[in-house]
Amino acid sequence: MSVAASFPGVASVVSLFEAIPSGRERALFSTVRDIAARAFASGADCDEDGSYPAAEVAALHEGGMLTAPLPVEYGGAGMGALVWCEILRQIGSGSLPLGRLFEGHVNAIGLVVRYGGREQILLVAREAAEGRLFGVWNTDDRNPLRLIFEGGSYRLQGGKILAYIERPIVTATDEIGHRLMIMPRLRGGERSDLSSWTAQGMRASATGTVDFSGIAVEPAEILGSDGDYERQPTFSGGAWRFAAVHLGGMERLFDLLREHLRRTGRGGDPHQAARLGQAAIATETGRLWVERAAELAEDATREPDQIVAYVNLARLAVERAGLDLMELIHRSVGLQAFMRPNPIERISRDLATYLRQPGPDRALTNAAEWTLRREASSMDLWRET
Repeated sequence: MSVAASFPGVASVVSLFEAIPSGRERALFSTVRDIAARAFASGADCDEDGSYPAAEVAALHEGGMLTAPLPVEYGGAGMGALVWCEILRQIGSGSLPLGRLFEGHVNAIGLVVRYGGREQILLVAREAAEGRLFGVWNTDDRNPLRLIFEGGSYRLQGGKILAYIERPIVTATDEIGHRLMIMPRLRGGERSDLSSWTAQGMRASATGTVDFSGIAVEPAEILGSDGDYERQPTFSGGAWRFAAVHLGGMERLFDLLREHLRRTGRGGDPHQAARLGQAAIATETGRLWVERAAELAEDATREPDQIVAYVNLARLAVERAGLDLMELIHRSVGLQAFMRPNPIERISRDLATYLRQPGPDRALTNAAEWTLRREASSMDLWRET
């Protein structure tokens, strides 16, 4: 079966995946496609407060996806940004909560590889091979997380808002004001309070608050140095990954709209056709921005400020396209789009919640400031520098 036949609606990526040599990359993508299909099929069953996609995470582990983000020498797949873009899109099309968790895992491993020592990378590689999910959480609880050195050892004090994972990377401030990344070990959801997560969507991501107070921290669990977490362009430039998950949800919604119009026989109505065309524009707009951002963010020859500016614009372009798409779909489908168990209702809730990423105004104005400083014409603004 051809790639185009296997993935309806994504014929634009045929040339990309036909160019990938047969082997681990194709096997991993096939695994992801199957997991996404299962996640979509069981989505309504998992749409409960405090739910966690344990079966899908286990399937990602069994399929080798939890170790795939590692470098090849540590058991990883060595795949480039465009391939990761397709993987994150595919997972997002199956389940946005699962996509959110897996994107955090990819981000966490990237931080360890970038800022960690060999022993820390080996630790992460070993635990990922055992099926442990990683994640990155910077959002403080009411009691901001601190790293305290007392009696010759480190311990944590305070809390974070994060998802149910056993080895998170969290940011903490030490007693002299240094902002550090810590990799504490949590066991079996201990210290988690999921009752605080009352969001409209993303219910199946097992998000809540965690009290880290009193947890001992080994020196090997302190990652990098002061300010590494916010270091650019990695900090903002990595936003293309969650935008790729958003895009997967958008593409699923677009397919559901087309399915609805075919099933009801309303696709020939000129007003419905116009909305469908606009929905196609919104979806393709998201894809173009995300793929370009992924390419640019991985280009080591680019100036950090250029990467940050472009990715900031990309995440906001995807946000706008996603909001436009949902409005068009709701107008076309009507009240059915707000009724459970219609998957449009659930995915719209998840996407609307997930699109609410921090600092959108700052991201937009920072990108605008960069374009204002540049003297190059708009034709050359995003070319190699």
